[in-house]
Amino acid sequence: MLRTNADRLVMQSVMGEIAHPRLENPWKVGQDGIPQILPGIGAITYNIAIGDSVFGWEGDHVEPGVSIRNPVDVENTALITLACLGNQASVITGDGKGLKGFVTGTHGGRDNTMVYFDTRELDSLAVGDKVQIKAWGLGLKLLDYPAVQIMSVDPAVLAAMEIREKDGCLEVPAVAEVPPFLMGSGIGSTVPHKGDYDIMTQDREAVRAFGLESLRFGDLVLLRDCDNTYGRGYFRGAVTVGVVVHSNCILAGHGPGVVTVLSCKQGRIKPRLDKKANIGYYKGILK
Repeated sequence: MLRTNADRLVMQSVMGEIAHPRLENPWKVGQDGIPQILPGIGAITYNIAIGDSVFGWEGDHVEPGVSIRNPVDVENTALITLACLGNQASVITGDGKGLKGFVTGTHGGRDNTMVYFDTRELDSLAVGDKVQIKAWGLGLKLLDYPAVQIMSVDPAVLAAMEIREKDGCLEVPAVAEVPPFLMGSGIGSTVPHKGDYDIMTQDREAVRAFGLESLRFGDLVLLRDCDNTYGRGYFRGAVTVGVVVHSNCILAGHGPGVVTVLSCKQGRIKPRLDKKANIGYYKGILK
């Protein structure tokens, strides 16, 4: 069993409100040059959930389940930094008061936090309802692997991943490997503990060649030569593991978003291909 400092982590409350979608100029010009108006970021998304395909939707940057945001910017920065994948979320106002869910990711740019609730409960929720999260995971370390940075993941989810030790490396489950040349929007961010960055999908042949056409919300992917230890960038030999959090996009340089879970510059992370490497299985909502 991997030794961690989970017993020394601080658990704090952070809170957001169910976010209304925002549109400035509704037109978006896709990478094919065709303007479109599509549903996108924010809202209660009733018919897209963890385990569904990130492709094929008439939408752009769609966030599954419930999207929340704190209206005070500095407090929202705390929300998207402190909230970790798998953290418990509770509705504290409105008709759905008392419902429980969990964090499924954070989205850079619009800085929303995504939360899973049972789809049968979504009709009890409304835009503006407040959702409180027990934020736990920031500062998590692997005591025997100091070169591996951990971020944005609840310790219970990390344990459920069943990471194995082999020849001085960590064998981590992932549904697919992504080459560094496919990583786009979000490159250069200096804070990999919040938000995401995108797998570019304009080259459909590359998507098929690397087995990415079956990606689902919640899937774990391994990013080759991608360093997220102290910012997002390219570094030969580095390895990052992350979770897919939003849908495919029509914009050039964009695609399904990935939130960072593990990163190591020295490449001490190896993949264990597993089609069930998905946060939905680790949280017991997928069978």
